[in-house]
Amino acid sequence: MSGLDASSAGGVLTRRRFFESLAAVGGMSLVLSGMEALGFSQASAAELPPELTGGAKNTKVVILGAGLAGMTAAYELSKAGYQVQVLEARSFAGGRCQTARKGFKHTDLIGHEQTCQFDDGHYINHGPWRIPYHHRSTLHYTKLFGVPLESFVNDNDAAYIYFEKGKGPLNGKPVRKGEVAADIRGYAAELVAKAASQGQLDAPLSGLDKERFVAYVVNEGRLSKDLAYKGTEGRGFSIHPGAGVDPGPGKELTPYAFKDVLDSNAWKVLSSVTGYEQQRTMLQPIGGMDQIAKAFEKQVGPMIRYGAVVEKIKQSPTGVTVAYKGADGKPAEVTADYCLCTIPLSVLKQIDVDASAPFKAAMEGVAYAPVNKIGLQMKNRFWEDKHHIYGGHIYTDLAGINSITLPSYGWQGQKGVLLGYYAFGGEAARISAKSPAERAAFAVAAGQKIFPEYADAYENAFSFSWHLAEYNLGGWAEWGETGRKDSYPVLCQPDGRLYLAGEHLSYLGGWQAGAIESAWQQIARIHARVQQA
Repeated sequence: MSGLDASSAGGVLTRRRFFESLAAVGGMSLVLSGMEALGFSQASAAELPPELTGGAKNTKVVILGAGLAGMTAAYELSKAGYQVQVLEARSFAGGRCQTARKGFKHTDLIGHEQTCQFDDGHYINHGPWRIPYHHRSTLHYTKLFGVPLESFVNDNDAAYIYFEKGKGPLNGKPVRKGEVAADIRGYAAELVAKAASQGQLDAPLSGLDKERFVAYVVNEGRLSKDLAYKGTEGRGFSIHPGAGVDPGPGKELTPYAFKDVLDSNAWKVLSSVTGYEQQRTMLQPIGGMDQIAKAFEKQVGPMIRYGAVVEKIKQSPTGVTVAYKGADGKPAEVTADYCLCTIPLSVLKQIDVDASAPFKAAMEGVAYAPVNKIGLQMKNRFWEDKHHIYGGHIYTDLAGINSITLPSYGWQGQKGVLLGYYAFGGEAARISAKSPAERAAFAVAAGQKIFPEYADAYENAFSFSWHLAEYNLGGWAEWGETGRKDSYPVLCQPDGRLYLAGEHLSYLGGWQAGAIESAWQQIARIHARVQQA
């Protein structure tokens, strides 16, 4: 998350969204080719931290922020013999790697106070909440620190699609994703198969090639012998197969009409190839994403000074001095040879930083995404009991909701916490202005349109708006083309003895892997400089 998990929001084509588009067309090989062509390496190719050999030479490093970037740096530098001090403004470590469970407290910049009231054992990951299999840097530490993982269901054919801005009989009606997927692919395959069998394809095919291609399309679309799509058992049954004579083999669901599927707009959530960072099955720590932060904290906790709010960063040719206000409200300072700052740029640019004019100007080159999440505790798991959906996302076009996500933990338990909305941009800003009670009412009213049990099952909620979080001021860095070209390279390099790290200094923006690998890169640079000195 990452900090947060970034998702497509707004109409701006960032490099990240461009790469995801490549993945949708040609898979990972096209993504890697595109990244190479544009001069970018595959950031997640970094599997292991750098080897810091040669000794630390009594070097002191002050690290600002105890998020995953800061704690990664503290862990690796201290292992190499560096003297490390970490300053963290919050009373806990993890940065964006947060999980709300019973007793968790948060006050946003508007003054809304919340204390999470979920039952014991239930939680919501309002920061990062899923890990792709190829984020090997994150998985390196979960394995190293013994953080157990489980599957995160990121795609589920049984989940619903609910769109209100389409047309036809499917509009405003919850429909199974698998049903829509089967029908749109089946009808599309029917059109292609008929064109291919009649020799109407533009690409030249030999007779054998054409025969094999038609056979493939028939198999892909589950077509009948006359090349017609008439449905498939894979999309489900209206009467399920059972024991005895009745209901016998079961009765397949009648497919939706092709026009109705197209008019509904439900097909917009479908893709034959998922995005680079959005696999169908992902991973999550058992018990909440903050288990990763807690595992790091066990390693570097004694180095962290909590409640330390940085007010000024001053540097000289020989060192760095950081002035901060301690947990007791009193001013204090810490001096070191180098400073590694992981504070989000949205916050850092408001701090008095002794840096060059180009460096300060570069900090203005990126905006941070408004992001909302809300966890809703339900007294029963109606989505499993009544609708037979186990995990996955409910896709909607409801303003301020975007998607509802069903938990990938506690299968068949009594209660559960689902993600009631995950919104970005202007809609996130609009909903975050509401009180916590109003946010919950808004989320419940939307969910009620999809699940008739929603309102009756609802018990309590916990909402979080990252743009209203004092020490974040946004979910993740949203680099535009100009910022990536002009500002990003400047910030990746040190300014004097000041180095920056975090998800914002990676091409894995909004992900924990971006924070970790950014820290790896910068500590390697610090270490090389120490060895040269």
